[in-house]
Amino acid sequence: MRLSGKVAVITGAARGIGRACALAFAREGASLVLADVCADLPGVPYPLGSASQLAHTARLCRDSGVATTTAQVDVRDGAAVHALAEQAFDRFGQVDAVVNNAGIAAPSGKPVHEVTEAEWQLMLDVDLSGAWRVLRAFGPAMVRQRSGSVINISSTAGLVGYRHFAGYTAAKHGLIGLTRSAALDYAPVKVRVNAVCPGSVRDDPKLEGRMLAEIARSLDVAVSDHETTFVQAQPTNELLAAEDVAAAAVYLASDDARQVTGTVLTVDGGFTAR
Repeated sequence: MRLSGKVAVITGAARGIGRACALAFAREGASLVLADVCADLPGVPYPLGSASQLAHTARLCRDSGVATTTAQVDVRDGAAVHALAEQAFDRFGQVDAVVNNAGIAAPSGKPVHEVTEAEWQLMLDVDLSGAWRVLRAFGPAMVRQRSGSVINISSTAGLVGYRHFAGYTAAKHGLIGLTRSAALDYAPVKVRVNAVCPGSVRDDPKLEGRMLAEIARSLDVAVSDHETTFVQAQPTNELLAAEDVAAAAVYLASDDARQVTGTVLTVDGGFTAR
């Protein structure tokens, strides 16, 4: 129970890595504020997390005996993000960890010169500026507490380039820069900021994840073959589980990582070691 007595906020919690993080934090005893957009976004060519999926995540967490509340939040909306922070502090009186997991993988799948202004802006607004808005909303209270841990879910695309994913790669590289600078801003008041960079994560039906399938679709890889295709690039010859990413987030939120800040924890089965 490494997170017993702590309160964590997780964005993008309806499914996939977000749900895996929520369940892992619940098992470790954290009270939870779970947020997701709970709607589709114009310009994103696949369905996003729904209200029913977020409610299901919350039910699963409550089964672990932890207090859990939910919120519908679009991280592009600064006022909504600030309302999330108010809800969290009104409900629990503190926030000890924030997992910035909300993100999109598409629109992608084209050379950089074919990306439209709207597509570029959408990707940055969700994957990079969204995390900044969350930091902006929760940072002041963490400074007053003189404690807290922010975990930004980046990607191996934050470390290396990917063909036909310029917007996503730029946003995830930017998220690592944001992580390092924010870590220095907050280090004097013991607020830690770190990033996790997952590699290819299997779409687990129990978690209702679909990110890898959508990345494959953007690359014109048949969905029936996409796991085999991505495994071929893995030095470990297997895809990651969302729980592998969640375990890294739990560590960074816990007191075991009390001297860890400004770091990038790569969970990719050796992909970026080549």
